[in-house]
Amino acid sequence: MSHQEHHKIHRVGWLRAAVLGANDGIVSTASLVIGVAAANTGHMEVMLAGAAGLVAGAMSMAAGEYVSVRSQSDTEDADLALEKAALENNFEAEARELTDIYRKRGLDRELAAQVAKQLMEHDALGAHARDELGIHEIVRARPIQAALSSAGTFTVGAALPLLTAWLVPFTKLIPAVAGLSLVFLAGLGGLAAYAGGASMTTGAARVTFWGALAMVLTAAVGRLFGVAV
Repeated sequence: MSHQEHHKIHRVGWLRAAVLGANDGIVSTASLVIGVAAANTGHMEVMLAGAAGLVAGAMSMAAGEYVSVRSQSDTEDADLALEKAALENNFEAEARELTDIYRKRGLDRELAAQVAKQLMEHDALGAHARDELGIHEIVRARPIQAALSSAGTFTVGAALPLLTAWLVPFTKLIPAVAGLSLVFLAGLGGLAAYAGGASMTTGAARVTFWGALAMVLTAAVGRLFGVAV
């Protein structure tokens, strides 16, 4: 019987951006709606502020993720270019460098040299990218994927408290948005933890705590100053 393990690491790129986007969408929009409502404004003003926050937040998330991950990708590309030049100019020195890396990981000198030789004959740049630079294809920076994942999930996350605010009476808006947003956050935290192979309970509790803290502080500011924040 064959043994096959189902690892989660290949999900790390899009999962991080997606969870960040959805979490920020729920927390920021719910907090904004609650803060504006706590400032004794009208239902229309709350909806307008929430809609503006959704659009601005989605674009901000997309731009921020793209710039951040693009910078990481540029750094990886620059290091790979340097490594490629080193392999072209001094192949033997690079082979010794790879051998030393494998020796430090526990192989004896002869076996380390043999492994380095065979891997470099197969794919010298790939071997050095993996074992010297720590660059793995399955977790390489992908700016477009990160930007789209983050903006898309932000929009979905932000739409949840905004839809709640639209459907409930204004007098019940704050408890309804806060309560349902915390439920959404708990579900998101549990789902993200499940997708990453971690504890669903811990993931849900962690996200819910920080979301609740953000909403409480924003509501306090809105009520204290009587302005939209």
